[in-house]
Amino acid sequence: MQSNLVKSPPTSGTEATLPIGVTETTTIYDRGERQFVELLATDNLDQKLDREPLLASEFESALSLGIRAAYHNGSGDDAAHLFLQRILYRINRLNLFWYDDLRHYTNERSLYLYKVRNRIEAAWQEWELAKIDVAALQQLDVKQALIERTAYDLDPPLSSGSRYIREQMTEIGYRHLLAIGSFDGLVEGSRLSRILGGAANQVQCTLVKVLLEEYGNGRFSRKHSTFFAQMLAEFDMNTEPEGYFDLVPWEVLACANHNFLLTECKRHFLRYSGGLTYFEVAGPSAYRNYLTAAQRLGLSDAAMGYWELHIREDERHGRWMLDDVALPLAELYPNDAWELVLGYDQEKLMGDRAAEAVVQAIRQVEQSTSLA
Repeated sequence: MQSNLVKSPPTSGTEATLPIGVTETTTIYDRGERQFVELLATDNLDQKLDREPLLASEFESALSLGIRAAYHNGSGDDAAHLFLQRILYRINRLNLFWYDDLRHYTNERSLYLYKVRNRIEAAWQEWELAKIDVAALQQLDVKQALIERTAYDLDPPLSSGSRYIREQMTEIGYRHLLAIGSFDGLVEGSRLSRILGGAANQVQCTLVKVLLEEYGNGRFSRKHSTFFAQMLAEFDMNTEPEGYFDLVPWEVLACANHNFLLTECKRHFLRYSGGLTYFEVAGPSAYRNYLTAAQRLGLSDAAMGYWELHIREDERHGRWMLDDVALPLAELYPNDAWELVLGYDQEKLMGDRAAEAVVQAIRQVEQSTSLA
């Protein structure tokens, strides 16, 4: 069986002479992540760490350094953000089944991993929440706020990044976009499954409808990830999930980890529902940018089919999420309904941040290719 376990970063040789652009701090994070990957594959991890705590010494040092650098000493340390989000994702992905070696799940219930995840999330979520005026959200007319926000985000003004993708991105940049996008596109809808279940009502049934459409109503040939894989195959790119993990910016990883947090904690159900409402409402505007770029580049139908599918389906999903999920939940939980707007605004803020990072990564790969 082929393994698709997230690969560890490449090992560097001696640390005495560092390559250009590599700092001593970066190598600390690299060593820490390599040790963490080894810990994930260790049988009886909790028991072994109880007996030999030094087995995690390099990782623990990197973890402490990363949390301070990312969340307590300003937000400019991208290396720290990347390290922490990669570690968090390596833990969170164990909540899904990847059809790989069963031994990869040996430590899925590890108390040590649980503590590491909580330690990162506590600092990270406090840092993220500080970007939003929560007190102001608590004073809103929630239903009106959601209606106004979705109306705007259905067709927002083009950002500079959107214009770049539509008008200037090259085929090399498009391939890089697909590589990064495959991180979510090849497993799309998976985290939604973690929030379903419980008492039956219209909200639950609507979420199930969204999930079913993401999964092609049970037909693998119609599953959204199948269409994404076809786009990759058109360029002879890797179609394995997480095949381009090392290219994914921390801002994109943060979106995935945020979704894992909200789906795994039912107390955050309203925040998740608000976030999913934004995701489905705003999705078509982003996909139109990618579709426009593909058409300008003269690419085949197979190289853009995923975008066309999503524009059609997500327009419908957006209406469902607003009318049959978000607004009914606002009535059902009047005292906590503001959390729907919090989830919506956070998803938008983090999504915009991730989009900017992706455009920056595209520009960099295009520039480096032209220089070469």
